[in-house]
Amino acid sequence: GFKVLASASHYWPLEDVDGIHEFRDTDGDIVEGMVNKGIYVTEKKGVTFLFFGSYRNSCISNPEACGPEGVTFSFFWKTQDQQAKLLPASGGRVISSGFKICSNEGEGSVEFYTRGNAMMKWKASFSPPGPYWTHILFTWKSREGLKVYVNGTLNTTDPDGKVFYDYGEPSADLLAGPGGEQGRRYLNGAFDEFIIWERALSPREVQQYFTAAVGVQVLLSSTLPWPLMTTTAAPVPPTNAYHHIISDLGQQRGSSGSPSASLGYLQNISFSLPSKSLSEHTALSLTQAFLKAIEDFMLLSNRIDGPETPRVFSSLILTIDTVMAHVSQSLDENSLPLAVEGSSSVADYAVVKMHPQTLNVSHYRFPSRGHSYISIPSEAFHEKAWITIVGLLYHNMHYFFHNINPLDTRIAEAAAYKGCVISASSYLISAKVEPLPRLSHNLSGSPLITIQLTHQLTPRQYSQALNKSNRVHLYCAFLDYSNGTGVWSNQGCVRESGDLNHSVCLCNHLTNFAILMQVVPLKLAREHQVALSSITYIGCALSIFCLTITLVTFAVLSSVSTIRNQRYHIHANLSCAVLLAQGLLLASFQLSPGTLPCKILAILLHFFFLSAFAWMLVEGFHLYSMVIKVFGSEESKHLYYYGIGWGCPLVICVISATSSLHSYGESGNCWLSLEDGAIWAFVAPAMFVILV
Repeated sequence: GFKVLASASHYWPLEDVDGIHEFRDTDGDIVEGMVNKGIYVTEKKGVTFLFFGSYRNSCISNPEACGPEGVTFSFFWKTQDQQAKLLPASGGRVISSGFKICSNEGEGSVEFYTRGNAMMKWKASFSPPGPYWTHILFTWKSREGLKVYVNGTLNTTDPDGKVFYDYGEPSADLLAGPGGEQGRRYLNGAFDEFIIWERALSPREVQQYFTAAVGVQVLLSSTLPWPLMTTTAAPVPPTNAYHHIISDLGQQRGSSGSPSASLGYLQNISFSLPSKSLSEHTALSLTQAFLKAIEDFMLLSNRIDGPETPRVFSSLILTIDTVMAHVSQSLDENSLPLAVEGSSSVADYAVVKMHPQTLNVSHYRFPSRGHSYISIPSEAFHEKAWITIVGLLYHNMHYFFHNINPLDTRIAEAAAYKGCVISASSYLISAKVEPLPRLSHNLSGSPLITIQLTHQLTPRQYSQALNKSNRVHLYCAFLDYSNGTGVWSNQGCVRESGDLNHSVCLCNHLTNFAILMQVVPLKLAREHQVALSSITYIGCALSIFCLTITLVTFAVLSSVSTIRNQRYHIHANLSCAVLLAQGLLLASFQLSPGTLPCKILAILLHFFFLSAFAWMLVEGFHLYSMVIKVFGSEESKHLYYYGIGWGCPLVICVISATSSLHSYGESGNCWLSLEDGAIWAFVAPAMFVILV
């Protein structure tokens, strides 16, 4: 749960409250709640307001900017408490430009607004908090709509929303507090632990965070305050041949060994499992203990070298497959059919042993709910004997399969673009069936496995995919262990349909699957490259030639008194800035992106092109002053003009280069990056000059 909290985008601890844990004393780097940038409480005419800093055009104030990851808001809330010292609510109301939470006359509700092509509103009602601290959390995703969780449990939803026209809160500041109407009866209330994730938490993560925040393991209920809930009983330890393995896995938790030693330990466990039957309870205990050890290993991932990460985690997945296969094959045959199912922070899992005739549906699906699943048609189960099915849906494993060299895969289409790396863009999902199902060898035949996976794109991947100058390739791939190590391959799989948000694949075998994404920049045809290069060189050369003549002319005529005025200085400086910018632009074509000379040239280009705009601004001011104030308009303003023309661009460049040096000279040319917002250090000042 504290790991879920550590992944938050914004966190405000507010006051210390008994019974609610804070993150202040742990090794986190979320500090917005402790500085003036974030949340603060102020008094105005006897009314308490809770303000947030301005987040205009951000995911917080404009949910449309959240992308496919969605957004989550979480806080603890209570009302009807005369002793509350934190925040009186406005009739229990919390409002922002993106959402509104109300508690009036026995009914609570969350209203969520987006301002895309059409104004949309989602609304979900729930029982309002009483005099006990109550945890309210709601998530929103464009494809799933609004979900409201009360005390860790999904309480109500509004998946579709409706078009709405009357919501007129123009401010991008989040605001909680009374509206100030006289004579209105307000409820006293208090808030604590306000947290925002710029992604939608999964139900499991919601449960984990709530459990950690209140500090007890509980049977979650949306109708009772958590101090009155019943704590769960501790599981009974198994007393068989697997007991020492489960105990050893628990004792290894928290040990800070190297990643290679930890992986070796887990592999040894997978090879040394006893050939003894497993009861349902022991199978569940073993699975939980092993996945908990996997979770601890994943915490060591920052100590693994970048290029080695995919190889290490493909070995880890093979180890998990080995253990889960042993569990499925060792289930006690005296208690068949049976199913071992559950969820951990690593994966949702299911181990099922059943007779094919008991499958009275057209297909077996794992997991049974959600948008990511594997579906096996019933006609593939041809055997009359018992079958075992092992399913795993990994929650975070895809994060470790980024920057894969396409030459290290068995995907022929990807290898054709050897300079463009591949990244996993969906959850990893796995299914194994024994005996093997009977599937078509031909991908155009039947039966085939259907795999649907929702894409989990990072903001960078999402912006790259939307960039019209890129082509996005999505591959239905699996980890092929035929040569002993996991290699991504797409043999026997085809992507049947989908879009940027999901993919549907057909495969004629079972293993670990994921959607791999490769972004390929579109290349101009040779004739277009030649034409553009010719236009650039000829145009810049002509510009440099004419600017040189201009500067020489000013120099020759500088002794003539009639031209020795401020317009001469303005034109000369403008010509000098453009001349140097054009010359550096031609020189930049000879440098390779990512090198130090290219970075230096990119900073100089930024400075001189900004200076050209700045001197145009100076000329505008000068002409304006001459028109408005005809007499006496020629008094010297050299100091101000030089400050604007050269000083302002220098300040902007120093700030930009200091804060984001990595954005210069990296993305294909010696200029500012277009992907991380650094380009606005040039575009914004230029647009300001044009507006003026």
